[in-house]
Amino acid sequence: MAFIVRYKPLSLAWFRAYSFIVLGAFFIASGYVFFITPHKIVPGGVYGISIVLHHHFGTPVGMMALVFNIPLTLLGIRVLGPRFGVKTFTGFMLTSAFMDLLALFSRNEPLIPDDILLSTIYGGAIIGLGVGMLFKAKASCGGTDVMAMMLGKWTGKPLGQLMMTVDTVIVIGGALVFMDWAIPLYSLIAIYLMGKTIDTVLQGWTNEKLILVVTEKYEEVGRMILSGLRRGATLVKAKGMFAGTERNIIYVVLRRSELATLEDFIHTVDPEAFVTILNADEILGEGFVSLQEKLRA
Repeated sequence: MAFIVRYKPLSLAWFRAYSFIVLGAFFIASGYVFFITPHKIVPGGVYGISIVLHHHFGTPVGMMALVFNIPLTLLGIRVLGPRFGVKTFTGFMLTSAFMDLLALFSRNEPLIPDDILLSTIYGGAIIGLGVGMLFKAKASCGGTDVMAMMLGKWTGKPLGQLMMTVDTVIVIGGALVFMDWAIPLYSLIAIYLMGKTIDTVLQGWTNEKLILVVTEKYEEVGRMILSGLRRGATLVKAKGMFAGTERNIIYVVLRRSELATLEDFIHTVDPEAFVTILNADEILGEGFVSLQEKLRA
């Protein structure tokens, strides 16, 4: 059975989760109503389909999204099992309700009428913020995500590839309906910004680096990390595949401000050292943000 996070009703965690859902739904609706829908941008998903139908037949975007979301999610429960909790239903129902209420208020006029690119940027970022809040509440947007999951079960193909395929078909469909080939580009910009904003909401702003150091002077480098930078490190035993020689790899995570100090020291003690530096999207543990703090944030 799929794992669904449940909270005790009216507990602090329950209020916190549903506050995120309400705010997230409001931000998603605002992004679409004030920036995306009026300019006929189609950023994939159920709402992208609903935008196309809205401009072609005059149907409300929120209501049409609900018409798609409810049967898709119910079918997803039947095919995939009970992995969509009450919070997911609450999320997309509130989003649809907010969307149509805000549309009445805005009269389908964009906040930035003469700049489609700026509207795309604002819309993508605001929608991404809302979706990130839903994800933090352990909810989902439903829609084409569920469709991709079902296709993945039936075809065995990667979920990310299927989601991209579904969204691409919707974006191209919007361009064909509106006969405007600028739409796919603006839609892709919005999708990209949504993804980056979601990542930022879930992971926060990070400046940590993951460093792997292969050096004969691993003891000196290790002492410098422990005493000089006051950071922990892990020594990994490895074997070079070309020469078959035993190697020692130092695994350490540092803040960006500490990186230059380590690089200078390594260059001083072993100019032949092999150093790999990676961006660490999120670090949880001692010396950084603990998992408990992460879940409480």
